[in-house]
Amino acid sequence: MFRPDRLFAERACREGSADTLLGRGKVRRFMQFRHLRYFVKIVEAGSFSRAATTIHVAQPALSQQIAELEERMGMLLLQRNPRGVKPTAAGEILYHEASAILRQLEQLPSLIRSASGEPEGAVRVGLAASVAPKFAGPFIEANKAALPKVTLKFSDSDSESLESRIQSGTLDLAVVFEDDLVPVFSRKLLFRQRLYLISGDAGAKRPPSSMSLEHVAKLPLLLPGMPNVRRNVIERTLAAAKLSHNLVAETDSLASELSAVRAKIGHSILPIGDLSGFPQEGLAKPALIEPAMYLTCSVISSSDFPLTHAGEAVRGVLINFIKDYLHKTKAPGAEWVG
Repeated sequence: MFRPDRLFAERACREGSADTLLGRGKVRRFMQFRHLRYFVKIVEAGSFSRAATTIHVAQPALSQQIAELEERMGMLLLQRNPRGVKPTAAGEILYHEASAILRQLEQLPSLIRSASGEPEGAVRVGLAASVAPKFAGPFIEANKAALPKVTLKFSDSDSESLESRIQSGTLDLAVVFEDDLVPVFSRKLLFRQRLYLISGDAGAKRPPSSMSLEHVAKLPLLLPGMPNVRRNVIERTLAAAKLSHNLVAETDSLASELSAVRAKIGHSILPIGDLSGFPQEGLAKPALIEPAMYLTCSVISSSDFPLTHAGEAVRGVLINFIKDYLHKTKAPGAEWVG
């Protein structure tokens, strides 16, 4: 693993100069933080030209920096092709480690400013798409009142994508739904959420308040593609009951899933007991499924890198906000376990 103290020891974070070390009869270049920044930007952009435009560095100079980095590492880090670049196996490792190092560097100012006083700085928070419409606005308001010097940067996506971003260091905190509580994250359990059948609006016909798993299995279903934690729970529950689903389509986002339900292409199974916060036109009231299926909602962060003072403060506000929200709204199917 690359360590900031090792890099600082090689050079005290000076950029721009051609620093060298005489050793074993030849000149060796130091690795600089600039090399890591450029490398990360190129991997994320997928090409030298797009990265050069993003960071305002001439492409030949950028290529030279990566050549120096590859020379210093003694191996190829990027695979070039006419469509762009992608990291080699070694480059993948460097990308993840360098991203973590650079994130720590970015956090240093806020760590120093807030260590002995009021929390301040930016905190990147992710919300699972099924709770973002309900939580985002009220939570931003609650956080602003509690932590006026902290700026939130929000993202919403599926839980798998949010977990990947926590691991890559591009998010500090995320509210996700989990099934297996893998030990790669630091987590605080929040609540257990029951899964509901989501159907298109049947008009004057009143939808049933609950359905058997056998009946649900016969319905045309719209489900997320694998790998997906919600899909895992559904597949496992059906298999335990010796049932198979009637899958009509797989989706890669909650928005497309609900759009297809509104169009009456099929039904979905979601950790949503009420549709407040979502456009409800074209959707029927969520129906319970018997026997019950559950997901656990947690707030997670990296187990490798501690949160900043501001991040810890935001996590505290977030946990209290969700607890109060569930109590006040009596959210259907949600059981606080935190």
